[in-house]
Amino acid sequence: MNVGDRVTFQFGGKEKEGVVMKVFPKKIYLRADFPHHPGKIVVRTIAELEGKGPAPNKKRRKEKGKKEKIQIRAEKKTEEEKE
Repeated sequence: MNVGDRVTFQFGGKEKEGVVMKVFPKKIYLRADFPHHPGKIVVRTIAELEGKGPAPNKKRRKEKGKKEKIQIRAEKKTEEEKE
């Protein structure tokens, strides 16, 4: 791939087309036109575009302490109801 080439890539479960802006050893910068954001720069790995490896999954944040917060809120509500 060279600068100026047109490439199709996955974005939001759909195929989009973009123009290669920069090429690095492992990543490529693409310029794509979106309905509300013309000229958006999107970064993709070369392996992902060539189909050599699986697309990296985004890691979800751990919901740390969410259950504890829910329990505390429930306890506060029961205390308020008793008063």
